[in-house]
Amino acid sequence: MKRNIIVRILVLFVAMTLAIEAQAQQNGAATPKSGTNSREVPARLIPVPSTVSPELQAVIARPLSPALRLVPKTVEEWRRIVAIKSEQNEPVFNQLRKLFPVDIESETKGGVKTYIVTPKSIPDENSKRILIHLRGGGYVFNAGESGMGEAVLMAYYGRIKVISVDYRMAPDFPFPAALEDSVAVYEEVLKTYQPRNIGIFGTSAGGGLTIATVLKLRDMNVPLPGAVGLGTPWADLTRTGDTLYTNEEIDDVLVTYDGLLEACAKLYTGSSDMKDPLISPVYGDFTKGFPPTILTTGTRDMLLSDTVRVHRKLRQAGVEAYLQVFEGMSHAQYIIVFTSPESREVFQELALFFQNHLGR
Repeated sequence: MKRNIIVRILVLFVAMTLAIEAQAQQNGAATPKSGTNSREVPARLIPVPSTVSPELQAVIARPLSPALRLVPKTVEEWRRIVAIKSEQNEPVFNQLRKLFPVDIESETKGGVKTYIVTPKSIPDENSKRILIHLRGGGYVFNAGESGMGEAVLMAYYGRIKVISVDYRMAPDFPFPAALEDSVAVYEEVLKTYQPRNIGIFGTSAGGGLTIATVLKLRDMNVPLPGAVGLGTPWADLTRTGDTLYTNEEIDDVLVTYDGLLEACAKLYTGSSDMKDPLISPVYGDFTKGFPPTILTTGTRDMLLSDTVRVHRKLRQAGVEAYLQVFEGMSHAQYIIVFTSPESREVFQELALFFQNHLGR
């Protein structure tokens, strides 16, 4: 009797599966082929989460930007959209500066243009400490002051001096120009600060460049910084990682890999291997030494997987690494929605981490 029941259940299951596949084909939906290791999910509505701040909810509710699907075809087109992005950034940065007052001066260090961001007051424990900031922007965007928002927020909340590196970028200066500039600035800073009192941090491309810089310094036998901050690091420029797919069209900032993000990866990499650990540092060796690290991401971030993969490699190598994941947050939104409680919390956590680790 039991055997008959089991057979009936199996027959019913097979019949339901065939019916579903037939209906999918009738509706024009593609049925995943056997062996593709993929899963087709139905179209669905993703609500704005009620579990985040009103400031973040308002941004999540906005339509996705169609600009991120554009792919420039020529160097002239790249320069044009870079200029447009810089123009758009200017009023936003001016608003940020009014809300978070700091002093900013331009200075050349190691032959590289930098901005020195100084808070209005610095406590005694931070007087001998300094942070080096590597901006995000896909190695293409946010040159000059327009890429300094993160540095201003860090200096303001951390009450510590920050050097923001205005490194060279594609299309005129692809890899390894950015890495050469970050290393040059660090070596210059070493002339006046102890390595244990230096921190390096950055978000997105700046986070990936931060990892690559530390790996390069280690291979050069240069003393490493005391602590590292990685904001949703672009640690793998190939389309590898679960959330590059699961969070596509859900991430309000990156939206999709196909389009501008992939184009930036190819423009920056040029003829170099995209899996070079100094380009995609998730493929690097962390077992030879790496400073204590804090990593930040969000549940809607397309680069959540990049961040998690780096965190696991650090932990597997025995490195002290702290991962913070924020509810409902897309890629780098803690910088974009800088008036939100989430943004304040991100930078307060960063400040506490650097406070506890620099000077050890």
